[in-house]
Amino acid sequence: MGMEMKLQVKMSQQLVMTPQLVQAIRLLQLSRLELVDEIRKELDGNPVLADDIAEPRRTAADVEAAASSPSRLDAIPERAESDPSLRKAEKQTKEVDWEQFLENRTQQQALPTHRGGFEELPPIEQNLTKPSSLREHLLWQLHMSDMVDNEKEFAALVIGNLDERGYLDLKGDEGQPDLTIEDLAREADLNPEDAPYVLAMIQRFEPVGVAARDLRECMLIQAEVLGYDEIEKAIISDHLGNVERRNFGAIAKALKIPLEEVYESVQEIQKLESTPARNFTEVDDRQIAITPDVYVIKDGDKYVVADNDKGLQRLYVNEQLAQRMLKDPKAKEFINEKLRSAHWLIRAIEQRRRTIIRVTETIVEKQRAFLDHGVAHLKPMILRDIAEAVGMHESTISRVTSNKYVHTPQGLFELKYFFNSSISTVADEDIASESVKQAIKKIISVENKSDPMSDQAIVKLLEEKDGIKIARRTVAKYREMLGILSSQKRKKMF
Repeated sequence: MGMEMKLQVKMSQQLVMTPQLVQAIRLLQLSRLELVDEIRKELDGNPVLADDIAEPRRTAADVEAAASSPSRLDAIPERAESDPSLRKAEKQTKEVDWEQFLENRTQQQALPTHRGGFEELPPIEQNLTKPSSLREHLLWQLHMSDMVDNEKEFAALVIGNLDERGYLDLKGDEGQPDLTIEDLAREADLNPEDAPYVLAMIQRFEPVGVAARDLRECMLIQAEVLGYDEIEKAIISDHLGNVERRNFGAIAKALKIPLEEVYESVQEIQKLESTPARNFTEVDDRQIAITPDVYVIKDGDKYVVADNDKGLQRLYVNEQLAQRMLKDPKAKEFINEKLRSAHWLIRAIEQRRRTIIRVTETIVEKQRAFLDHGVAHLKPMILRDIAEAVGMHESTISRVTSNKYVHTPQGLFELKYFFNSSISTVADEDIASESVKQAIKKIISVENKSDPMSDQAIVKLLEEKDGIKIARRTVAKYREMLGILSSQKRKKMF
């Protein structure tokens, strides 16, 4: 069979992901803290990019306004994922005569204003003391102790093997055997027979019970230090399971004591700390203050959405530096590339801001009842509802609402909070699943603690009181999501 070459013309559509489009999409899904970090990296790597912390100059909005000249750079399209005009904008950017552009901008440049007074002071966060971690707190006590060197080395190994709760965790990695305190002692050149005694000393550091190997040992140590009686120690030693199940009759029968005495002992046991590291959680795990990306403010009968630009650097192009460097033929190509990169970044950040505001405004429009009256009036809503309203793809809405927070008259919420599945009511009206969760939480908060309501009883009350008809297993699922125990474990005997 003969071989021959043919020339064919074929038309096809395809989406070209340019580096600038990839950057715009990536910036869109970053959280506020991640965006600040990304801006800092760009500032470090681009000599012609600067922020208004060093010197007040033109912001992103100024760059947009100044682009009305023949060398105008079109903004990133709202629907950048599918708009072919993006490639045209990129071509225009490459064809800009940067020397002429910067010369025109210099003539329009306003004189810089002096920044002084309180703005020169460091932020207050830099003056706050850092809370010590559990490890630091224990090592300080170890340093102040009168242990000898090998005992201190063993103690340091113990402290280094504590988990986030403050318990001694000697479990080996997958495929590796578990360690023992004797193994740690040998590594510290300490007699293995002395290991339990040194460990007991560590377990009596503040907080008492730290470095225990399980809950029983942790509570027994606290009971001994606090002088609990033998009955209470016996309950901790042999009957913690019955305490958890509220099976006080079995405890009374096993210890041959009156039921009232069991109640009193359990009350004292419940004062002990089950998690020694509770007040020494590592800083990364602490609840931190969340800075909202946008604010929803009520103005008369309307709700206004305003972006929060506090703490975000306003970027601009350092035109004087760029002009000087463009005069060097060797640096001209490099500076042209950095100028294109700087303008793309500034527009991408501005586009991110406008998109977040637009999506938030649509959410506010659809969730007006929630803003007026609270969680009970939260309406069911999915990504498609917002995507269709703003003319964007669902994936874009998902990126916009991830790790973005809004401050409303009802409190601070993640934007994703407003997306809820719907549950039908008796009146054939849909209600958001989050509203059902809050209704369950409210019912349990006012129940009789000595006779808590079962999941089936909650099902019946929801239907009678709120017209919400759901299955018992749904109540159980929502209750577990809220961190609420079953009725048996919520029951209080005293």
